[in-house]
Amino acid sequence: MKLYKIFLYAFLFIGIFASCEDDLNIELEDDDDLLAEDVFSSPDAYERAIAGVYANFSVVGLDAPGTSNIAGIDAGTGQYVRGLFSLQNLATDEMIFTFENDPGIREIQRNSWNANNVVVLGFFARATFQISLANEFLRQTTDDKLDGRGVSGELRNEVRTYRAEARVLRALANYHLLDLFRRAPFATENDAVGFTRVPEIKDQELFDYIEAELLAVDTDLLDVAPGNASLYGRANKGVAKMILAKLYLNAGVYLGEENERFADCLNTCQEIINSGYSLTANYLNNFNADNDSNGAQNEVIFPIVSDGASVRNFGGAGILIQGQQNARAGFEPTPESLGVGGFGNLYRTRKEFAELFVNDALFANDDRNTLVSKDIELDDEGNIITEEDRPIEIADISDTSGGYLISKFSNITSGGQPGKDATFVDTDFPLFRLADVYLMYAEAHLNGGGGDPNIALGYVNALRERAFGDDTGNIEIGDLTLDFIIDERARELYWEGHRRQDLIRFERYTGGTYNWSYKGGPQNGSSISDNFKLFPVPASSRSANPNLGQNRGF
Repeated sequence: MKLYKIFLYAFLFIGIFASCEDDLNIELEDDDDLLAEDVFSSPDAYERAIAGVYANFSVVGLDAPGTSNIAGIDAGTGQYVRGLFSLQNLATDEMIFTFENDPGIREIQRNSWNANNVVVLGFFARATFQISLANEFLRQTTDDKLDGRGVSGELRNEVRTYRAEARVLRALANYHLLDLFRRAPFATENDAVGFTRVPEIKDQELFDYIEAELLAVDTDLLDVAPGNASLYGRANKGVAKMILAKLYLNAGVYLGEENERFADCLNTCQEIINSGYSLTANYLNNFNADNDSNGAQNEVIFPIVSDGASVRNFGGAGILIQGQQNARAGFEPTPESLGVGGFGNLYRTRKEFAELFVNDALFANDDRNTLVSKDIELDDEGNIITEEDRPIEIADISDTSGGYLISKFSNITSGGQPGKDATFVDTDFPLFRLADVYLMYAEAHLNGGGGDPNIALGYVNALRERAFGDDTGNIEIGDLTLDFIIDERARELYWEGHRRQDLIRFERYTGGTYNWSYKGGPQNGSSISDNFKLFPVPASSRSANPNLGQNRGF
């Protein structure tokens, strides 16, 4: 954690953040201020500095995990993955958050947000901060800066790679802003430092910028090397291609149907598949406390790292694991069964998502089916004391007895050992996985992107065979339809930050064609208008930077 802290303090002291908004005022927490030249005085400084750019995806403060370096936003709301998860999953048919009195939650999960929603602000601010961190790393590693510090030889080559990684991490934040807001503050390393009112970039221009950045850095990035533990979590060529594939998959949504890029998506997916990743044999290994070493590291393309001892936060995989607990003490999933402490009882599944597994008896044997449909109390020897069915409906959000639970994420290793800490988990959040690439290839093929139907079928059945342990869940070529793909994506990728984007792409998010529980507010759901395909630029951000526009309907 110290390496992140040194990096952040150095930049804070010299006032470098090219932020577009006062929301991102940073609060110093001790007197360990350093000048930039102090930070970069040793050869290992550049490795520590790029680690700080990565760190913003995981941590939110300079000291304890309960502190936030973004003023006015608490440490939970302002964590990158937690914010992304709330906007991409909580706002869909997948889940319900029990405590609607938490600021901003009710509006997110009932699709009624506005420009003053704190959850929306938390993610917008954190993503913008990510861009600022990457920009400053790039400012501090120009040829002129390196020449002045006498950097040469192998270290110079390493810095070139770090610079490429910083551009990928900046592109990732811009991609999320494009997907969620369709616009972003256009801040680069070439802008003046300080709190400047940078211009806005949006729509086609933002799409083109992200694409150009990712293509430009390819030669300087590390090759994919899943078996190399020392390179775990780096933004390598595979990560850059994954962001590109996502851009191309959703290009018709972002830019209009006339600009669909399914052929580019399929070709990029094939490049990723050919680059060295492989499915881990056990689906749930992707979500265990040792998913950095249990085989999942061969499937996870980009993890957001957590560690119970050194990378600690109140978001990431941690809040998901805590939130899976049964509200009834002693009933599965218990804190002990998840490897966490007692805080939690946050999340339950909405009926419509649960039905994707329970409406067909086939999925009772699917390893991806982690639904908890019964309240089961066990004694110390593991014997059942009581067992009661849970209703699939959530009749009252505040009543935790309704709605199924899940137990997908865990702070227990694949060998059955708990993580280092019961509050802060070791489980890395798999932001991108190879399984997603398989499904994207099949979808792009079905949308006219080319490829081979038998290859697409083979990728889908590879996921099915892992899930079922044999070929009993395999499908035939005639079963491979877009309707199949949207449901299979839900079964494979739930709670991983994809559902909202998927529903929008399949035209099932807004309007009233597909209503889910509490969509738009009422228990049975209701139609919502098209403006809710996007989130509004926060009012406070626009007040601080009048160059930022606003999305229609807000």
